Amino acid sequence: QVQLVESGGGLVQTGGSLRLSCAASGRTFSRYAMAWFRQAPGKEREFVATIIWANPYTYYADSVKGRFTISRDNAANTVYLQMNSLKPEDTAVYYCAASTRPFSSGYATPAKYDYWGQGTQVTVSS
Repeated sequence: QVQLVESGGGLVQTGGSLRLSCAASGRTFSRYAMAWFRQAPGKEREFVATIIWANPYTYYADSVKGRFTISRDNAANTVYLQMNSLKPEDTAVYYCAASTRPFSSGYATPAKYDYWGQGTQVTVSS
């Protein structure tokens, strides 16, 4: 059983920063990519960023480019999301996801990812 556990969410003012962590545990699994998605109330889950574990190439949603940074620590089996210059529209539950299958496209598609964490709430006050 693979578990992804997110942490680091919370309440922050506009312009502030937060760092999310996602630790993978359980049975060893070969991951191709790990990603962050988010879901605001009444909205669909949306892609935030992904990192190809081996390279590590990174891809970002346009809405967070230049403000968010995804990174990974191989030894700690952890992926991070550094979020700076936060805006009220960044308020959402943030989910970590892992893909075990290589893909050359569609990295923003939730269906490409096999494992998901339980989510961590990020609230940005205006």
